[in-house]
Amino acid sequence: MQRTRVIALSGVSGAGKTSVIKRLAEEFNSPTLLFDDFVEPDTYPLDMKTWLHQGADVSQIKSPRFTKALSELKTQCDSQMIFIEEPFGRERAEIAHLIDYVIMLDMPMEVCLSRVIQRHLTHSNDSSTTLSNYLQKYDDHLRAVYIAAANQVRQSSDLLITNVATIASIQSSICDWLHDNCK
Repeated sequence: MQRTRVIALSGVSGAGKTSVIKRLAEEFNSPTLLFDDFVEPDTYPLDMKTWLHQGADVSQIKSPRFTKALSELKTQCDSQMIFIEEPFGRERAEIAHLIDYVIMLDMPMEVCLSRVIQRHLTHSNDSSTTLSNYLQKYDDHLRAVYIAAANQVRQSSDLLITNVATIASIQSSICDWLHDNCK
């Protein structure tokens, strides 16, 4: 029986994690779990600005349902790989032991912000208000939060994707790397 490997795609909001994961899962006929599907009201610290100033410990970001779902999927899975969206790579103690490889989509902050803005404009019923609120938080502290988390994840990633490219091109680069490293 083959060992199922958990491949975590990490990066800040707007890096392209979900889009790439969907393509990889299709390519490898593998299951996925998306972090955002398991976010609850108490997942993130209540005051992210204070959290940032206290050292930005990503282990304070909790997702017990996500960790449990991954643990169960890993024991039941007969696929070669499971792809997960885990923005924080191996940096969260509660899930680190379940991850085999971390691939960080390390996109420039302005590219990620542009994608988040586009997402707000496309998917929000009241996009001007929610976008304005997001941008105020981004200017005040979210940009620094993203950078602090990305700096932590970058240090323990197995593969960094830094080129701004199409989803298909990024998928191709990751597929090549996986074929070389997941034997």
